[in-house]
Amino acid sequence: MTTIEAGNRVKKGYYFSAKSWTLQPMPKDGEALPGEAGERYVHVPLLLAFVLAPLMGAAFLMFLPFVGFYLALAAAVRPVVKLFRSSAEEVAASLQPGWAPGEAHLTGRRAEGEGEPGTPAPNAQLDSLSKEIGARRDEQKKA
Repeated sequence: MTTIEAGNRVKKGYYFSAKSWTLQPMPKDGEALPGEAGERYVHVPLLLAFVLAPLMGAAFLMFLPFVGFYLALAAAVRPVVKLFRSSAEEVAASLQPGWAPGEAHLTGRRAEGEGEPGTPAPNAQLDSLSKEIGARRDEQKKA
């Protein structure tokens, strides 16, 4: 099916706009299609227009109440959500553990003997290795 932009002159018939969901009748040849720039229409044969028009009306009547209920519910819930959102963010920020690279919080509490986050745990093997590296550097400086 070919699409025709709004503002173009067309033959008489029925034209459907997907943007505005309207079925536009054109009673005379050479009239311009109404609508905004960029709006596209599709020519609809007469028999299809007879079927399409009542279906569009039925869809409108069926979904209009649901749209109304949704808008009313959204308008009622929005202030309540705003009220609790700021307080929930404050509580979440205060309960969140501090970030410490290499530390896992899988159980929710620290293992016994662990220090504060960010402070390395004492390890005798690392201390002896650090001393050995320092001693070798001193030897290289003397040589």
